Amino acid sequence: MVTNLLQPPMTDSHVSLLICRTMNAMKLQNFVPARNHSRINTSRFGERPLWFRPITIIKVAEHNSGSGLIELETLAQKKRELYQAVEGINRGIFGMPSAKKSEIESLVQQLESLNPTPYPTQELETVAGCWRLVYSTISILGSKRTKLGLRDFISLDEFFQTIDISKSKAVNMIKFSARGLSLLSGQLSIEASFKIASTTRVDINFENSTITPDQLMNVFRKNYDLLLNIFNPEGWLEITYVDDSMRIGRDDKSNIFVLERFDDSNNS
Repeated sequence: MVTNLLQPPMTDSHVSLLICRTMNAMKLQNFVPARNHSRINTSRFGERPLWFRPITIIKVAEHNSGSGLIELETLAQKKRELYQAVEGINRGIFGMPSAKKSEIESLVQQLESLNPTPYPTQELETVAGCWRLVYSTISILGSKRTKLGLRDFISLDEFFQTIDISKSKAVNMIKFSARGLSLLSGQLSIEASFKIASTTRVDINFENSTITPDQLMNVFRKNYDLLLNIFNPEGWLEITYVDDSMRIGRDDKSNIFVLERFDDSNNS
Protein backbone atom coordinates (compact mmCIF):
# COMPACT_ATOMS: atom_id res chain seq x y z
CA MET A 1 0.00 0.00 0.00
CA VAL A 2 2.79 2.33 0.96
CA THR A 3 4.73 1.27 -2.06
CA ASN A 4 1.91 2.41 -4.33
CA LEU A 5 2.04 5.97 -2.92
CA LEU A 6 5.71 6.41 -3.58
CA GLN A 7 6.72 7.92 -6.91
CA PRO A 8 9.41 6.14 -8.86
CA PRO A 9 12.89 7.63 -8.57
CA MET A 10 13.71 10.36 -11.11
CA THR A 11 16.25 9.45 -13.71
CA ASP A 12 18.90 11.85 -15.02
CA SER A 13 16.83 12.50 -18.11
CA HIS A 14 13.83 13.47 -16.00
CA VAL A 15 15.90 15.91 -13.96
CA SER A 16 17.30 17.53 -17.10
CA LEU A 17 13.84 17.91 -18.61
CA LEU A 18 12.50 19.52 -15.41
CA ILE A 19 15.38 22.02 -15.29
CA CYS A 20 14.83 23.00 -18.91
CA ARG A 21 11.11 23.54 -18.39
CA THR A 22 11.75 25.67 -15.30
CA MET A 23 14.30 27.86 -17.08
CA ASN A 24 12.01 28.36 -20.07
CA ALA A 25 9.15 29.35 -17.79
CA MET A 26 11.38 31.92 -16.07
CA LYS A 27 12.44 33.40 -19.39
CA LEU A 28 8.86 33.71 -20.56
CA GLN A 29 7.86 35.36 -17.28
CA ASN A 30 10.47 38.07 -17.82
CA PHE A 31 8.86 39.01 -21.11
CA VAL A 32 5.28 39.10 -19.89
CA PRO A 33 4.19 42.77 -19.55
CA ALA A 34 3.27 43.82 -16.04
CA ARG A 35 -0.42 44.31 -15.48
CA ASN A 36 -2.32 46.39 -12.98
CA HIS A 37 0.71 48.51 -12.08
CA SER A 38 -1.36 50.69 -9.84
CA ARG A 39 -2.20 47.64 -7.76
CA ILE A 40 1.36 46.41 -7.30
CA ASN A 41 3.01 49.71 -6.39
CA THR A 42 1.71 49.64 -2.85
CA SER A 43 0.08 47.24 -0.44
CA ARG A 44 -1.42 47.44 2.98
CA PHE A 45 2.02 46.63 4.35
CA GLY A 46 3.62 49.64 2.65
CA GLU A 47 5.54 50.16 -0.55
CA ARG A 48 7.00 47.31 -2.52
CA PRO A 49 10.80 47.17 -2.85
CA LEU A 50 12.26 49.20 -5.72
CA TRP A 51 13.02 46.16 -7.81
CA PHE A 52 9.33 45.26 -7.84
CA ARG A 53 8.12 48.58 -9.35
CA PRO A 54 7.50 49.19 -13.08
CA ILE A 55 10.48 51.56 -13.29
CA THR A 56 10.50 51.84 -17.07
CA ILE A 57 6.93 53.14 -17.26
CA ILE A 58 7.53 55.72 -14.51
CA LYS A 59 10.68 57.00 -16.20
CA VAL A 60 8.91 57.45 -19.52
CA ALA A 61 6.17 59.52 -17.87
CA GLU A 62 8.73 61.74 -16.16
CA HIS A 63 10.63 62.23 -19.39
CA ASN A 64 7.54 63.30 -21.31
CA SER A 65 5.87 65.69 -18.86
CA GLY A 66 8.07 66.26 -15.83
CA SER A 67 9.73 69.48 -16.93
CA GLY A 68 6.42 70.99 -18.06
CA LEU A 69 4.76 70.20 -14.75
CA ILE A 70 7.65 71.67 -12.80
CA GLU A 71 7.49 74.90 -14.82
CA LEU A 72 3.72 75.23 -14.31
CA GLU A 73 4.12 74.66 -10.58
CA THR A 74 6.89 77.27 -10.45
CA LEU A 75 4.76 79.82 -12.31
CA ALA A 76 1.79 79.26 -10.01
CA GLN A 77 3.99 79.56 -6.93
CA LYS A 78 5.65 82.79 -8.11
CA LYS A 79 2.27 84.33 -8.94
CA ARG A 80 1.00 83.45 -5.46
CA GLU A 81 4.09 85.02 -3.91
CA LEU A 82 3.64 88.18 -5.97
CA TYR A 83 -0.02 88.55 -4.99
CA GLN A 84 0.94 88.10 -1.35
CA ALA A 85 3.71 90.69 -1.67
CA VAL A 86 1.40 93.40 -3.07
CA GLU A 87 -1.30 92.93 -0.45
CA GLY A 88 -2.06 96.02 1.59
CA ILE A 89 0.14 98.49 -0.34
CA ASN A 90 -2.61 100.13 -2.45
CA ARG A 91 -0.83 99.13 -5.67
CA GLY A 92 2.31 100.94 -4.48
CA ILE A 93 1.14 104.26 -5.89
CA PHE A 94 1.53 106.11 -2.61
CA GLY A 95 4.95 104.70 -1.82
CA MET A 96 6.30 101.72 0.13
CA PRO A 97 9.45 100.65 1.99
CA SER A 98 12.43 100.03 -0.29
CA ALA A 99 12.73 96.43 0.95
CA LYS A 100 9.15 95.72 -0.12
CA LYS A 101 9.74 97.33 -3.51
CA SER A 102 12.86 95.19 -4.04
CA GLU A 103 10.93 92.04 -3.07
CA ILE A 104 8.16 92.78 -5.57
CA GLU A 105 10.52 93.67 -8.40
CA SER A 106 12.51 90.47 -7.79
CA LEU A 107 9.32 88.41 -8.14
CA VAL A 108 8.37 90.37 -11.26
CA GLN A 109 11.74 89.55 -12.83
CA GLN A 110 11.36 85.88 -11.96
CA LEU A 111 7.97 85.75 -13.64
CA GLU A 112 9.29 87.60 -16.68
CA SER A 113 11.99 84.94 -17.05
CA LEU A 114 9.22 82.29 -17.18
CA ASN A 115 7.00 84.19 -19.64
CA PRO A 116 4.81 81.61 -21.44
CA THR A 117 4.09 84.10 -24.25
CA PRO A 118 7.47 85.34 -25.52
CA TYR A 119 6.01 87.15 -28.57
CA PRO A 120 2.79 88.73 -27.25
CA THR A 121 2.16 91.13 -30.13
CA GLN A 122 1.95 88.10 -32.42
CA GLU A 123 -0.80 86.75 -30.16
CA LEU A 124 -2.73 89.92 -29.35
CA GLU A 125 -5.77 87.95 -28.22
CA THR A 126 -3.78 87.20 -25.07
CA VAL A 127 -3.84 90.89 -24.09
CA ALA A 128 -7.36 91.74 -25.26
CA GLY A 129 -10.09 92.48 -22.73
CA CYS A 130 -10.31 94.15 -19.34
CA TRP A 131 -7.48 94.23 -16.80
CA ARG A 132 -7.21 95.58 -13.25
CA LEU A 133 -4.03 97.13 -11.90
CA VAL A 134 -2.60 95.37 -8.83
CA TYR A 135 0.83 97.01 -8.73
CA SER A 136 2.66 99.90 -10.35
CA THR A 137 5.81 101.92 -9.77
CA ILE A 138 3.87 105.07 -10.72
CA SER A 139 4.06 107.20 -7.58
CA ILE A 140 1.94 110.06 -6.26
CA LEU A 141 4.00 111.45 -3.40
CA GLY A 142 4.59 114.73 -1.59
CA SER A 143 3.46 117.82 -3.48
CA LYS A 144 1.81 115.74 -6.22
CA ARG A 145 -0.52 114.10 -3.76
CA THR A 146 -1.25 117.36 -1.95
CA LYS A 147 -2.00 119.26 -5.15
CA LEU A 148 -4.38 116.55 -6.32
CA GLY A 149 -6.18 116.59 -2.98
CA LEU A 150 -5.74 112.84 -2.57
CA ARG A 151 -4.60 112.99 1.04
CA ASP A 152 -7.79 113.93 2.86
CA PHE A 153 -10.54 114.61 0.39
CA ILE A 154 -10.41 112.46 -2.74
CA SER A 155 -9.28 108.83 -2.67
CA LEU A 156 -7.96 106.80 -5.59
CA ASP A 157 -9.98 103.64 -6.16
CA GLU A 158 -9.70 101.00 -8.86
CA PHE A 159 -7.63 101.33 -12.03
CA PHE A 160 -8.83 99.40 -15.09
CA GLN A 161 -7.49 99.04 -18.61
CA THR A 162 -9.59 97.77 -21.50
CA ILE A 163 -7.86 96.73 -24.72
CA ASP A 164 -9.78 96.44 -27.99
CA ILE A 165 -7.44 94.74 -30.46
CA SER A 166 -9.93 95.05 -33.35
CA LYS A 167 -9.67 98.85 -33.12
CA SER A 168 -6.10 99.04 -31.77
CA LYS A 169 -7.45 101.05 -28.85
CA ALA A 170 -6.76 101.07 -25.13
CA VAL A 171 -8.81 102.88 -22.48
CA ASN A 172 -7.43 103.53 -19.01
CA MET A 173 -10.12 104.14 -16.42
CA ILE A 174 -9.08 105.55 -13.04
CA LYS A 175 -11.85 105.67 -10.45
CA PHE A 176 -12.02 108.23 -7.65
CA SER A 177 -14.34 108.71 -4.72
CA ALA A 178 -14.98 111.50 -2.24
CA ARG A 179 -15.62 110.54 1.36
CA GLY A 180 -19.22 111.23 2.23
CA LEU A 181 -19.92 112.91 -1.11
CA SER A 182 -21.19 110.32 -3.54
CA LEU A 183 -21.87 112.97 -6.18
CA LEU A 184 -18.12 113.55 -6.46
CA SER A 185 -17.37 109.91 -7.10
CA GLY A 186 -16.44 109.32 -10.71
CA GLN A 187 -13.66 108.48 -13.07
CA LEU A 188 -10.94 109.71 -15.36
CA SER A 189 -10.93 107.95 -18.73
CA ILE A 190 -7.93 108.18 -21.03
CA GLU A 191 -8.24 106.80 -24.54
CA ALA A 192 -5.18 105.92 -26.59
CA SER A 193 -4.33 104.10 -29.79
CA PHE A 194 -1.51 101.62 -30.18
CA LYS A 195 0.47 100.02 -32.97
CA ILE A 196 2.86 97.11 -32.96
CA ALA A 197 6.52 98.13 -32.83
CA SER A 198 8.12 94.71 -32.26
CA THR A 199 7.24 91.20 -31.12
CA THR A 200 7.02 92.46 -27.54
CA ARG A 201 6.46 96.22 -27.79
CA VAL A 202 3.65 98.58 -28.78
CA ASP A 203 3.79 102.33 -29.38
CA ILE A 204 1.02 104.27 -27.65
CA ASN A 205 -0.49 107.60 -28.69
CA PHE A 206 -2.77 109.66 -26.47
CA GLU A 207 -6.08 110.60 -28.10
CA ASN A 208 -8.44 112.12 -25.53
CA SER A 209 -9.49 112.16 -21.90
CA THR A 210 -12.64 112.86 -19.91
CA ILE A 211 -13.61 113.19 -16.27
CA THR A 212 -17.12 112.40 -15.12
CA PRO A 213 -19.19 113.77 -13.48
CA ASP A 214 -18.63 117.50 -13.88
CA GLN A 215 -18.33 118.00 -10.11
CA LEU A 216 -15.24 115.79 -10.09
CA MET A 217 -13.79 117.73 -13.00
CA ASN A 218 -14.17 120.90 -10.94
CA VAL A 219 -12.03 119.32 -8.21
CA PHE A 220 -9.21 118.44 -10.60
CA ARG A 221 -9.50 121.29 -13.10
CA LYS A 222 -6.73 123.39 -11.58
CA ASN A 223 -4.23 120.51 -11.70
CA TYR A 224 -5.63 118.55 -14.64
CA ASP A 225 -2.32 118.63 -16.49
CA LEU A 226 -0.61 117.07 -13.48
CA LEU A 227 -3.26 114.35 -13.34
CA LEU A 228 -2.78 113.53 -17.02
CA ASN A 229 0.98 113.62 -16.65
CA ILE A 230 0.74 110.87 -14.03
CA PHE A 231 -1.66 108.57 -15.86
CA ASN A 232 -1.14 109.39 -19.54
CA PRO A 233 0.13 106.16 -21.18
CA GLU A 234 1.71 107.84 -24.24
CA GLY A 235 5.08 106.42 -25.25
CA TRP A 236 5.85 102.74 -25.61
CA LEU A 237 5.01 99.66 -23.57
CA GLU A 238 7.00 96.43 -23.44
CA ILE A 239 4.82 93.42 -22.62
CA THR A 240 7.20 91.31 -20.55
CA TYR A 241 4.77 88.67 -19.29
CA VAL A 242 1.24 87.58 -20.17
CA ASP A 243 -0.90 84.51 -19.54
CA ASP A 244 -4.61 83.85 -19.07
CA SER A 245 -4.85 85.78 -15.80
CA MET A 246 -1.82 88.09 -15.40
CA ARG A 247 0.02 90.67 -17.47
CA ILE A 248 3.24 92.56 -16.73
CA GLY A 249 4.56 95.53 -18.69
CA ARG A 250 7.36 98.11 -18.60
CA ASP A 251 7.10 101.53 -20.23
CA ASP A 252 9.53 104.13 -21.56
CA LYS A 253 9.35 105.97 -18.23
CA SER A 254 10.84 102.97 -16.37
CA ASN A 255 7.48 102.12 -14.78
CA ILE A 256 6.37 98.56 -14.05
CA PHE A 257 2.72 97.52 -14.28
CA VAL A 258 1.22 94.28 -12.97
CA LEU A 259 -2.40 93.65 -13.93
CA GLU A 260 -4.88 90.83 -13.43
CA ARG A 261 -7.61 89.87 -15.86
CA PHE A 262 -11.01 91.20 -14.82
CA ASP A 263 -14.56 90.36 -15.75
CA ASP A 264 -15.61 93.67 -17.33
CA SER A 265 -19.29 92.76 -16.98
CA ASN A 266 -18.80 93.73 -13.32
CA ASN A 267 -17.05 96.97 -14.20
CA SER A 268 -19.74 99.59 -14.29
